[in-house]
Amino acid sequence: MEDTLRTKLYEVLKDKRYLEVLEHLKKANIDYGKSIMLNTKIPIDQVVDILDKLEQLGLIERVHGATLKNTEAKFKLSSEVHKHHTYYTLTRDGDHLLRNLDEKILIKTYIDMVKNDDLAKTILNLADELNADHALTYSKLTHKTLEEVTPKLEELERMGLLEEAKAKIIKFGERKSKPKKETRTHHKYYGLSRTGELVVREMKRRGLLPR
Repeated sequence: MEDTLRTKLYEVLKDKRYLEVLEHLKKANIDYGKSIMLNTKIPIDQVVDILDKLEQLGLIERVHGATLKNTEAKFKLSSEVHKHHTYYTLTRDGDHLLRNLDEKILIKTYIDMVKNDDLAKTILNLADELNADHALTYSKLTHKTLEEVTPKLEELERMGLLEEAKAKIIKFGERKSKPKKETRTHHKYYGLSRTGELVVREMKRRGLLPR
């Protein structure tokens, strides 16, 4: 991947929602904010901010003209529609970024983003060991305050390396630091996402995290 595209990829991977919107536009070809919201489940106010950011990065652009055909806007049902919204499509850079983005590049880029962040690496390693736990446990095990740990947990979740454990009850085998057989989740529990698991595995293979 070209250096200019790689720089833009770093910005995109800071927030997994950016990639979700780009991938949706790849499928839709042309689309507008409300439709993107409905298809990605991202709230409309966030979609608007994301579109602005992606436009600033030069990965998407506005579509000009009074009408669109459904061959251009694939999520439109009618054969032709008058534009009552602002429509967006991928730029050449946006299209090239997605075309060149495979799992290997994705994992490598994430590793480049966190390899010099000691707190992020410690949290990812703990998440691998604990499977799922809340901020207070991460705080105790990293010997950091909640004020230091919580923003880092949220940052790693925003990147897509951590995710919230959705179950209302987490069993002992799913939360390895808990001595009880099961516990009700009164807190937000953080564990590795699938992508996070792949990143941690590769970091251990490279010696960037202890095995």
